[in-house]
Amino acid sequence: MTPSAAVDVFFLTLNCAKNFIDVPVFASHLHTVFKQRENLPELVVFSLQEVAPIAYSFIGSYFLNPYVTRYEEALNLAADALNNPNGLSEATDEHGPTLLVNRVRLAPPVYTHPKTVTDIQEAEVGFGAAEMGNKGAVGLRIVYEPLGSDQSSEMTFVATHLAAMEWNLARRNANWAAIMRGLTFDNPEKIFNSRKASAGDSAANPEAERVSVEEAVRLLNDQHNEESLLMQEKLHNISVFKPTSHLFVGGDLNYRISATSPSPDADFPSLDPESEHYYPYFFPLDQLTRERLAGRTLHGLSEHKIDFPRRTICPHRYPSWTDRILYLDIAPWTKARLPKSPGIKVQAYDCMPVMTSSDHRPVFFRADVPVIDKADLIPPRGLEDDISAETVAEWNSDPRMKLPVAIDPEAWGRRMAARKKEVVAGWSMFLWSTQEGAMILGTLVVAMVGGWWLYNGW
Repeated sequence: MTPSAAVDVFFLTLNCAKNFIDVPVFASHLHTVFKQRENLPELVVFSLQEVAPIAYSFIGSYFLNPYVTRYEEALNLAADALNNPNGLSEATDEHGPTLLVNRVRLAPPVYTHPKTVTDIQEAEVGFGAAEMGNKGAVGLRIVYEPLGSDQSSEMTFVATHLAAMEWNLARRNANWAAIMRGLTFDNPEKIFNSRKASAGDSAANPEAERVSVEEAVRLLNDQHNEESLLMQEKLHNISVFKPTSHLFVGGDLNYRISATSPSPDADFPSLDPESEHYYPYFFPLDQLTRERLAGRTLHGLSEHKIDFPRRTICPHRYPSWTDRILYLDIAPWTKARLPKSPGIKVQAYDCMPVMTSSDHRPVFFRADVPVIDKADLIPPRGLEDDISAETVAEWNSDPRMKLPVAIDPEAWGRRMAARKKEVVAGWSMFLWSTQEGAMILGTLVVAMVGGWWLYNGW
């Protein structure tokens, strides 16, 4: 089946530095990049890190909403300016990605026409202190149905913030491994428990007593293999590498161009094309590209060519391309079935101007994502004899064929326990490190002293 449609996806990542954004400024930047194509994107996704002070983030939505809604306002302003260049705002249902579909405590904000998105699933994993979410990842999986089309496309978006500092390369790779193990869109424990229940039913089956020992062993082996395959398929489908879903990963990945801090006389990247230190010459030192190609992180994902510089922030840190967006292109078996499919066509991968609210620049990615029938995306169970050894090796190395790491069966339980710690830590930090908390504590002290005085006065 040849894909007959493509979805125009816009994915942006920004480390917000725990500050409010200037809505008109951010809207102006969005408007500028939206104008690069004739129409608004059909689907807009924001990956936001350090959205608010950590106490507010740990407590949850009530304190986060004032920060996140500013991005919604900016997006609406940008979309309205593009739809109404003369400044005449009309209440129409065809404005494109101006309506918020989903904005939970952690999931990346997604904006699109509300009639096009179904089957919204969320996932989260923390790999900060005590597995809390001061560093972590969140995921959102949706089914997108283009207006006027009878086809649909499933997409998975992962927003993450990995370990900082030049020397923490191994920890960043471990953070990605934690995402592969623990960022699941359903409780893996249910799948493992159903397998145990099925095994118990098989052992109690009286039919097993009516066959020979050899036949019983063969039947049990066949049944075990079939059940094992089914369980692996179910685990694969709740992972970030679901075979029938397009995958996009964006965030402050924190990969650098050096494993150590720069010396006082170190050479820094330059914006001058005539300089021997022109910034593209430093890209071969990029940790992410090296680790990805070596199969130690971001398994199977691709990245468009980077043509934008990284701004120098401070003399004790090399300027690096820390904010990145990667994608998982269509699988090789899908390309074999659909040789005319263009795959994911990247239209833009760039950064926006510097904003005073953050020391990071917003990085955006825009692509046409093909709508492909699920039957063409599912990996084959068995490989045909006429397939070359090179093709077999390529297919088996794809994370949609075989997961790079095993799914953690206790992922949801660990996350629930970490969430309780976040709430306790959030309220503790709120009371002892914010003005609002100081007012509450002061009020309590005054009330206690007043109560004690009244009690003794009687």
